[in-house]
Amino acid sequence: MGEVYDFFLSSYSDYSRVDIVLEFLAFWFGIISVVFAKKQNILVYPTGIICTIITMYLMYKVSLLGHILVNLLYTIISFFGWWNWSRRENNDLVVKVSKFTSNDFKKSLLIFFFIVFVAYFAHDFFATNFEGQIKELDILTSGIFVTAMWLMANKKLENWILWIIGNVITIPLYLSSDKIILSIQYIIFTILAVQAYIEWKKSLSK
Repeated sequence: MGEVYDFFLSSYSDYSRVDIVLEFLAFWFGIISVVFAKKQNILVYPTGIICTIITMYLMYKVSLLGHILVNLLYTIISFFGWWNWSRRENNDLVVKVSKFTSNDFKKSLLIFFFIVFVAYFAHDFFATNFEGQIKELDILTSGIFVTAMWLMANKKLENWILWIIGNVITIPLYLSSDKIILSIQYIIFTILAVQAYIEWKKSLSK
């Protein structure tokens, strides 16, 4: 039992109570947000915005600049997605679940490489403490997550595939930064993303 305690909680021994509470809030709001997304409920966006704002602060404290950028863009794209998902014509939703098109592919590549480019130079400009593989993973997941967020804002089924890939990469990244709670969150995110892909695919079939 002591070993379990040391693994999960010892890394938080130097944290303030405020930071621990904030990390728990980010944990729960993040999960709630993904649950809403899985159900195509527009509440995904207000709950997600709360999570991303808290997470930006937490990532700033460990110098994960790529993830600060990701969560800032999450917040901006969330406002777009909130508006896009709520649009109606003749009392019917305008944006519905659809499959990836060749035009979506071009836009996704543009977004991915732009974010990777910005995240790379952000690391160099601010001279973070993270180098090598951790830095590269932070940059890579930045591009994956922002692209996934844009696809989700447009209700593209394939957004969940990118979430799954990015989540799996992020788990060891957060573990290396002693963000144990957020690491567990991303394990749950991965499970929810798989479930969401299945649900959205069924919705598309109908």
